[in-house]
Amino acid sequence: MAELTGKSALVTGAGVGIGRAIACALAREGASVLVVDFNGDTAQETAELIRAAGGNALAHVADVSDEPLVANMVEAAVDAFGSLQVACNSAAVSRGSGPIHNFTREVFDQTLELCLTNTFLCMKHEIDHMLAHGGGSIVNISSNASLRGQPYNTAYAAAKSGVNLLTKSSASEYGHKGIRINAVSPGVIRTPGVERYFEEQPKIAEGLKQAAAMRRLGEPEEIAEAVCFLASDRASFITGQLLSVDGGAAVK
Repeated sequence: MAELTGKSALVTGAGVGIGRAIACALAREGASVLVVDFNGDTAQETAELIRAAGGNALAHVADVSDEPLVANMVEAAVDAFGSLQVACNSAAVSRGSGPIHNFTREVFDQTLELCLTNTFLCMKHEIDHMLAHGGGSIVNISSNASLRGQPYNTAYAAAKSGVNLLTKSSASEYGHKGIRINAVSPGVIRTPGVERYFEEQPKIAEGLKQAAAMRRLGEPEEIAEAVCFLASDRASFITGQLLSVDGGAAVK
C-alpha cells in the first residue's frame, strides 16, 4: 500500500522543478495533493500530470508571501480533501546576487520575504489547522547555501539559514502536540532554472558536479523521495532535523 494513502497534502512552489516532483511523489504515495503556485498555468500542468498518473490533485494559485492568500490556501486544501495532514513548503525566489555591499535594501528584503517570511506564513496557518485536527507533518525546503554560506548569494543563504532555525525551533514547540517539522536541504539539482544557467555558464556546470562527493547533479525526484520519507509514518520519531540531499557536497 502507498504510504500516504488517505492523507491530504499541499505543496507550495509546485508548478515546476523540485516542487512539481514533490507534488507528484506525494500523490504517487497515495496523498490527495493541492498543487500551489503563483503561476496558474504551471500549477494546472502539475495537477494534470498527477491525475494522468491516477492520482488526485487540484491546482491552486497563491502568492504565499501574502498572508490572506496563505490562509485561503489552507482552507482550499481542507475544503477539497476534508483535512490537511502533510505540507511541503517549497516556494522560494531569490531576487538578486552579487557582493552584499551592492545589494539594495529592497532586494534584500524581497529575498527574505520570498524565501523565509513566506515559509513562516505557511507554517503559521498549516500548524493552526493541524493543532485542531490531530497533528501532521511539515517539510520545509531549505538549501545547502544555508550550511556554510555562499559567496555572492548572501541574501538567499541568510534566508534559508533562517528556514533551518524556523524548522528546528517550531519542531521543539509542537513535537509534543503531534506535529513533526523537518527540512530538506538540496544540493545542486537539475531543475529547468539550473539547466538554463548551465547553458549560459558551461564551465560552472562541471565545477558544481565536482563539488559533490558523488560527482553528479541531483534530480528533483531525489529531493521528492526525501520529502515523502519525512512526511510518512516511517519517520514517526524524526522531527527538527535538516536532511541534506546533495550527493555529499556538504561533507567535502
